Amino acid sequence: MEFHVITLFPEMFAALDAGLIGRARQQGIINVRAHNLREYGLGNYRQVDDTPYGGGSGMVMRPEPIAAASDAVTAERPDLLKILMTPQGERFDQPMAREFVQHHSGLLFIAGRYEGVDERIHALVDREISIGDYVLSGGEMAAMVVIEAVARLVPGVVGNPESLEEESFGNGNLLEYPQYTRPEEFRGMRVPEILLSGDHGKIRAWREAEALRRTTRRRPELVVNKRKS
Repeated sequence: MEFHVITLFPEMFAALDAGLIGRARQQGIINVRAHNLREYGLGNYRQVDDTPYGGGSGMVMRPEPIAAASDAVTAERPDLLKILMTPQGERFDQPMAREFVQHHSGLLFIAGRYEGVDERIHALVDREISIGDYVLSGGEMAAMVVIEAVARLVPGVVGNPESLEEESFGNGNLLEYPQYTRPEEFRGMRVPEILLSGDHGKIRAWREAEALRRTTRRRPELVVNKRKS
């Protein structure tokens, strides 16, 4: 699967050279390319922003460089889903990550900066996505969050596919059950005896019950949504 990002700071995406995603890139399972928006800037100074019509503070990203960069990338990969990262977009979640893997072979992210992008850019994208109700300095970090969440679901990226079902939001959209490892006792807190019993059926039932209990306590809206579905 391919991930492309149009950004003013392509160097930020070197962070994806590490860990699980970095190994998947080295193995050729996924491809991540950051395209420097400045290369499509206007005039001798490669201008990419300007003052807003109607006044106001800050600068707005001009539509021409973004459109030119998007056209250049999609000329080679016309099947890419074009995504604008914006606080105004629909909330990204695990079902959306699964949707992207199942229905698309590549994603193209536009990472805004400053006060945002010219409104006319919204007409040129397929989806607008937010990772939460807060504001970042730009869309780069948000795009990396989406890339990692989606890439982990690409076959071959995670060594044990069963772990994807057991982790939070992987099975029925519940939070993950409690996890323990050695030692059996730590500062007076013991590992639940059932996990030491070797009875896999009882352990599985305990984990399912704990996942539901934890989700009900911490994220009750997930349980409500699960019952509605």
